[in-house]
Amino acid sequence: MSSVEGKPESDPFSNQMPDVEELAENSARIAAEVSKAATAYVKGLESGAVKPAPSESADMLKTFSAVAESWLAHPERTVEVQKQIASDVMGLWAHTFKVMQGEKPEPANSAARDNRFADPDWEKNPYFHLIKHAYLLGSNWAQNLVDKAEGIDEATKRRAAFYVKQLQAAFAPSNYLLTNPELIKQTIEEKGANLARGMQMLAEDMEKGGGSLRIRQVDDRGFEVGKNMAVTPGKVVFRNELMELIQYAPATETVFKRPLLIVPPWINKFYILDLNPEKSFIKWCVDQGLTVFVVSWVNPDERHRACGFAEYMKLGPVAALDVIEEITGEKDVQAIGYCVGGTLLAVTLAWLAAKGMGARINRATFFTTQVDFTYGGDLLAFVSEDSIKALDEKMAETGYLSGASMANAFNMLRPQDLIWSYVVNNYMKGKQPMPFDLLYWNGDSTRMPAANHT
Repeated sequence: MSSVEGKPESDPFSNQMPDVEELAENSARIAAEVSKAATAYVKGLESGAVKPAPSESADMLKTFSAVAESWLAHPERTVEVQKQIASDVMGLWAHTFKVMQGEKPEPANSAARDNRFADPDWEKNPYFHLIKHAYLLGSNWAQNLVDKAEGIDEATKRRAAFYVKQLQAAFAPSNYLLTNPELIKQTIEEKGANLARGMQMLAEDMEKGGGSLRIRQVDDRGFEVGKNMAVTPGKVVFRNELMELIQYAPATETVFKRPLLIVPPWINKFYILDLNPEKSFIKWCVDQGLTVFVVSWVNPDERHRACGFAEYMKLGPVAALDVIEEITGEKDVQAIGYCVGGTLLAVTLAWLAAKGMGARINRATFFTTQVDFTYGGDLLAFVSEDSIKALDEKMAETGYLSGASMANAFNMLRPQDLIWSYVVNNYMKGKQPMPFDLLYWNGDSTRMPAANHT
């Protein structure tokens, strides 16, 4: 891209004349795709598939109010904070003025490892320099207000920090066209074609989500279950109202006597451990001579609204133990629990021990499993009286929690990586995300029955 005389080479604006015809064509495409996305949203509202979530906004307002009250209760500390932010702002202006004079001072804020600000114009161009460092300054200031708040309980402080993280990710200038030099340059170079492609993906994602935005995180066109994913030979040997039990025969002449039972999570499909032959744990097991049984959970509907941990335990791993004994003649198994399937397996071990049947599981291994929820990290931000009440009300309407709702909750744990990076890549740059089998599996979610979260 050519540069204007006297301006730095990295200036995102150019003196070249745009192709008016191509620009008009792309603008029309953008308007059409935005209209499609809006139509999908309105249809979702009319059908009831999309519902505003005032409870989340109310909880955020209540949480931030508690933080504000803690500062207002100590006027002297509030004054000190105000003095500090004023000093920081003045320092930022002084720093920006040096950049305007052509100097190259040390960065006002450290963001060396932040890929959002990798473009050189974030530091070289005074406009973007000011935007970037004002954002970083505001983000640090908001985080410090939460961290240094006194007189509020840890649960409230944890939720406040969580909400601040969401806002920090959402309001980053790198997310928006007019405040991101890289996006401006690309849009000028492509004459808006990137935005046209992006709005097409936005409309497709809105339609796919029934009016709710289901941000694509993977190019799923290269994956097909049974063709290049989940291809280890197996067969369904049992079925009940909550699960199917899949048996994988050993691929060796001699086999281990004790079979292996795998209990995966029910919020995603069973094949997490059989994504492809090169990195399939299940294939590795049968290649070692193990007879493997895997639980594949049903995608629940309103008929399963009363199913909780007890039902999932008895109709899942406990029922599987009976079937495995009938098929193999073995009275005990090795067991693996994955994610919340591991939590269920731990509950099952305790229940079997209480019933005097603990020997049915010879040993248990847990993959990425949480059993003690005392230290739940950011997940605890979702646990409050108001949020649990709102969740109960939401699940009571249909009898289950949608897979999309659970996916959104997990994405919010890492909003920059799992939400906004895809917003910029997909809808602003107009680029398809990379094909990645693990993310394909992650998007293949199931629902959770209403009683199961209690």
